[in-house]
Amino acid sequence: MLIGIVLTVMLVGLPLLGIWLKNMPVSQFMEFPPLTQHVEHASFSWTAFVGLTIFALITLGPLVKANFSNKPKDVTENTRCHFPWWGWLGILLGGIVWILAWTRFEWFAFFQLHTFTPLWIAYIVVVNALTLRRSGKCMLIDRPKHFGLLFVTSATFWWFFEYLNRFVQNWYYTELESISRLEYFVLATFSFSTVLPAVLGTYDLLKTFSRPSTGLDNFIHVKIARPKLVAWIVLGIAGFGLAGLGVWPDTLFGLLWVSPLLIIISVQTLLGRKHRLRSLAHGDWRNVWLVALAALICGFFWEMWNWHSFSQWIYTVPYVSRFKIFEMPLLGFLGYLPFGLECLVVADWITGDREKTEKLKG
Repeated sequence: MLIGIVLTVMLVGLPLLGIWLKNMPVSQFMEFPPLTQHVEHASFSWTAFVGLTIFALITLGPLVKANFSNKPKDVTENTRCHFPWWGWLGILLGGIVWILAWTRFEWFAFFQLHTFTPLWIAYIVVVNALTLRRSGKCMLIDRPKHFGLLFVTSATFWWFFEYLNRFVQNWYYTELESISRLEYFVLATFSFSTVLPAVLGTYDLLKTFSRPSTGLDNFIHVKIARPKLVAWIVLGIAGFGLAGLGVWPDTLFGLLWVSPLLIIISVQTLLGRKHRLRSLAHGDWRNVWLVALAALICGFFWEMWNWHSFSQWIYTVPYVSRFKIFEMPLLGFLGYLPFGLECLVVADWITGDREKTEKLKG
């Protein structure tokens, strides 16, 4: 409860505090649906692009090297079972909705705005079916209460990001002029409810493979001598960054993705609770890497299915806006990596779920 209060106050209040102190008009950030583009972003910068690329290579290179320089363990097959019938229904549904999302049949015009949610429901069902096929269990069947709660949590979770995006305006949606505020809220809420189930379902599927986590169970040990002091410092930096989102959107836009994570982990540390990053002290990077990879995989499908859909989101990212894959700038995909971990810690915090097979050390 305390984490929820702190997170809500900081995420909602600090960006507003920043623009209020700067004497900026609050109304332009509260438009609903968001139609007006009031942030003029910086143009492409080779310096920023090369610098961020080098940072990504330095950060991710050792992880990838450790992963591929070790031989994966054999995957046991004694827990596998048949691909379930409902998985085939998911494939059928996904195929049909994909075709309808990318075409413009006149008879389907009324429903053209509503293809996102069923497409991702199909993805979630298929991912769970594949997990069941490979491991003999899946979230949909073995943890239905947790599975359902993820949908409810996910809607609120992503609305927070939509709110923060008002201050940096890194993406906007098309075809909103034709629908009412209520229609937009309902349509968006259903769409946003699929984010956590998709990422965490993909995460569960990746855990059934040995290769993605090979060599990461005893990687770099990240030990912090005074964790509570560091937590206070990180909390202060994240808070200052949130307050500055609307004031310096081109400089601080990246904090939109990492600040909620930093706040949750910092508060958990200050309260003496276990969190997902504690395993790094023992060199265990497996869960961190797998959930980051899961979000990246989902990100690929999000961007691909968005590409030819009738209602789309369009990116306006400063400094690194070239070399797009679908609509997303190449380096923009890096944002999915911390976002994956954010999905996991939020799911842990909301549902209180701890898988018995994953003991958090520390």
